Order: sequence, then structure tokens, then C-alpha cells
Amino acid sequence: MKKTWWKEAVVYQVYWRSFYDSDGDGYGDLQGLMEKLDYIQHLGVNVIWLNPCYQSPDKDNGYDISDYYQIMDKAGNMKTWETLLHEVHKRDMKLIMDLVVNHTSDQHPWFLESRSSKDNPKRDWYIWRDKPNNWRSYFTPSAWEFDETTGQYYFHSFAIEQPDLNWKNPEVREAIYEMMRFWLDKGIDGFRLDAIALLAKPDGFPDAANPNDIRYLTNHPGLHDYLKEMNEKVFRHYDIFTVGEVAFVTPEEGLKYVAEDRQELHTLFHFEVCDEMPSWDPLRFKQIQKRWYEALWGKGWNSQFLNNHDHTRQVTRYGNDQEYRMESAKLLATMLHTLPGIPYIYQGEEIGMTGVRFPSIEDYNDIAMKNKYAEEVAKGRDPQEVLESLQPLSRDNSRTPMQWEDSEQAGFTTGTPWIKINPNYKTINVKQALADPNSVYHYYRKLIQLRKERLEMVYGTFCDYTENEPYIYAYTREWEGQRLLVVLNHCDHANHYELPKALTATNRQLLLTNYQDVQETGNTLHMRPHEARIYELE
Repeated sequence: MKKTWWKEAVVYQVYWRSFYDSDGDGYGDLQGLMEKLDYIQHLGVNVIWLNPCYQSPDKDNGYDISDYYQIMDKAGNMKTWETLLHEVHKRDMKLIMDLVVNHTSDQHPWFLESRSSKDNPKRDWYIWRDKPNNWRSYFTPSAWEFDETTGQYYFHSFAIEQPDLNWKNPEVREAIYEMMRFWLDKGIDGFRLDAIALLAKPDGFPDAANPNDIRYLTNHPGLHDYLKEMNEKVFRHYDIFTVGEVAFVTPEEGLKYVAEDRQELHTLFHFEVCDEMPSWDPLRFKQIQKRWYEALWGKGWNSQFLNNHDHTRQVTRYGNDQEYRMESAKLLATMLHTLPGIPYIYQGEEIGMTGVRFPSIEDYNDIAMKNKYAEEVAKGRDPQEVLESLQPLSRDNSRTPMQWEDSEQAGFTTGTPWIKINPNYKTINVKQALADPNSVYHYYRKLIQLRKERLEMVYGTFCDYTENEPYIYAYTREWEGQRLLVVLNHCDHANHYELPKALTATNRQLLLTNYQDVQETGNTLHMRPHEARIYELE
């Protein structure tokens, strides 16, 4: 198996507007991130993924780009960004940029030209039709918006303010590739490619049999031709790391994106867990892990994550954020850092930050949630019932500001934060976590260091010994004669796990656990609620 720096990476995602505000305007910014780089470095990660900070009207928190070559005013300016990149590299870390190339803002000069007249040279840079089909977008009941200037509809997979680019047009593709080279030539270490499965569109846009199943937005013929071209013209000329956000893919389809012999992307995010498993379902999760491992192993690379800026914090959604918050947060971390693939840490995850329940829709900022709320209330549903149904998976669960300390506004800002602080910041914050040697933060440090020392956690084969167990998850990672055993009790009660014969023929040494003391009786492991252990098998 080919060894590379990016396969051994641990990635820390910075949603900068909620990370740290350096100037008191209520928004986190690049200067704020720079001031906290030592904190990130101390954690032990080696790659920072920076959410979009390009110039934008900010209708969708920066995913609506109006100028690919400038920095958003809220974030800072190009000089600050260049200093940030220098400071990241000075600390032997790497920086990958979040990039949106499926769509732009409706304020982008390309779209302003495109909508100005039917015969404008950039008319065909976007997708126009006389009549819409019945498709929905991610955020709205229709993927089409009527434009009075020219009397046609334009296509948008997301918000009305985010028109999709026409990737069939070679001029569009060349403009995107030129822009990618601009950032890579500045020295960044790769891209996280947003919504990359949506680039190709079907000929004729036929109506969908079920408009509510929006899988039809993704994975159309021609997509992989675009990605191969992107790699050929841009990526292969740089020592970088690329990861694609790829919705609605099976492992077999996912392999097309990341197979090393296909020369497209290095790795991907699939969403079989985060999009399709609303709450913890152990047997389904194990099945998903096994299927992806078997499809990709030795051919391409996967990612491991349970939360990000679009998904509820993992300890709230898939763990227990009350009685066993710390144990549960550590167990989830153990699992993600020992399963096959690159582990991603979303800011605040490393201190066990939780989701939130704001009392009013007015407290929320998430455009997808607010649009869905308005749509459902318009149908006559009870507003409180709609709010409560949308709260668990609202994207704002993960977008509340980073909780640095127990002072006012959690030490995030001296002003009024752009979104409310989670009320539990008094007890869950970085200052407290750094001071407590048994905190979630210090456990993450040990876990990341262990991954650097034990390459079985990176390159090792994977074998699940508990496929049909509802609570215990036990598996091995083996590489070059070294073998690790991971045992997790993912539930709120104690369980006993009898080691199978295949695992009792060798001595075992405990390398890491999330409890202070460990109870063992021969080959029977007495596992407490949300207990996690990593053993070396000798």
C-alpha cells in the first residue's frame, strides 16, 4: 500500500465565523483563527480545513461566492489570509480550502452578465430554461427560479441566490481551473470540494417520479469526465490533498471518485451515516463501515466523521450528552480515529461541545431550516410542532460559537455574537478542558499521538468481531505484523464481552482507555457505559 502524508493526516475543521472573533464585530475571523493556531497545533492535528472565506453576500454562510479571488470582509483580507497560511506552515501544519464550484452567488459578475440578456456571452455559463421541471432543491420547493429580465428560469440546487454553473461549457471549466491554480500557487495544500457530485446535469432535465427524493441532483453521466479533467489540468501538478463532498453514493459508486488508478480525487465524504442515520443505529453503522471498507480497501481512501458544520454535534446525536457526556465523547473519538479512513475533528468536538435547542425560530440562522419551517407552517402545521421537529438536525446545532471560557459570550467575542452561544458554556469550555488532565481534550491529544505512533490505525486491515452485537463494537487493525484491538461499549449500561478464541491466543496490553481504572477477568472484558479501550495484541 502506497504511503502518503495525507493518508496519515488528522484534520481539524475550522468554521471560522464561529471560532474566535478578534475585532468584536460578533463574527469569528481569520485573525482570530491565527491567534488560536497554537491551540490547534497543541492538539496534535496536522491539517486545517478552512470553511469558505471568499467574497460573498453571505446568504448561505459563505457557500455563495461572489468573487473567488477575494476574501470576505467579515473574515478579513488577503494580507491576513496570506499571513495565516504562513503561520500554519510555520507550525508544520497544512491548510486546505473549502471550495464551491457547483454554483456561485447570484451576485457573482458571471451571473450578473448571464442574466442580463439571452445573447450575452456568459448566458451559457449557467443553466436556463423556458419551463421548469418538477425538481426540488436542497433548500427550496423548486430548483428553478423565474428571472423577469429575460423571461426564463435558472437552475439552483441550493438557495435561490446560488445559481448552478453549467459545467458542460468548457469556458466555465477553464475559468474554474484557472482559479484553482491561483490558490494552489499561493501555497495551499489542497481543497475540500463542496457538493462535487452535483456538477453534471442530465440532458433535458426530465421530471422526477418522486420529487421529494432529491438523489436525482447527483451522480449524472459526465461527472467523472469533469473530475478526471480537473485532476489532469490542476491537481496532479501539485503535492496536495483533495476530498470531495459526495452525497447519495454507494461504496461501489464512491470508489469511482477515489480509486487511485482513476486519477480523480484522493478521498471523499459519504453521508450514509450523517444524512441517512438520524440517531445511533449500531448494526446499521457496522454494516456501513464493513461495506465501505470492503469496497475501498487497497484501492481508494475513506473519511471518518460524525459531525461538521452541516450536522448536529456527535455527542448529542450519536452519544449521550448528559450523564455520560465525557465518556461518550471519548468513545466516539476512539471509534473515528481507529476505523479505516482519515479522521476529521470539527471545532469544539475535542472539548465535547453539544447541540442546542433554541426556543424560537427567530434564534436560528440556518437557511435550510428557516425555509423548511416556513414551508411547513404555510401548510397549516402548528409552528411549535414544526420547530421541535426541525431542531434535532438543524445545522445551527454545530454552528454555535466555540466555547473558550466561562466568561461572557464564552470568550468568543467582546461584541454580540452572530448566533447565540450554547448556554452550557459555563461548564463546557476550553479553559476548563485544558486544566483537567482527564478532559475530552486531553484524551484527543493522546489518541492523535497514538495514531502517529501506531500506523496500524492508518494502514491496517480491518476485521469486525461483533457484526451482530447491538452494544459492543470490537475490531482489529493489523499492519506489518502489528495488531491493535479496539473494544467499545456504545450504550448507557454495562456489558460483558467475551473475547473470541482468535483474540485470546496472544497477550494484550492496554494502550488507551477513557476510564480511570479497567476491570478485567481473564478473557472477559467488563465494559462500563460508553467505555472505550485500545489494546496492543502481542
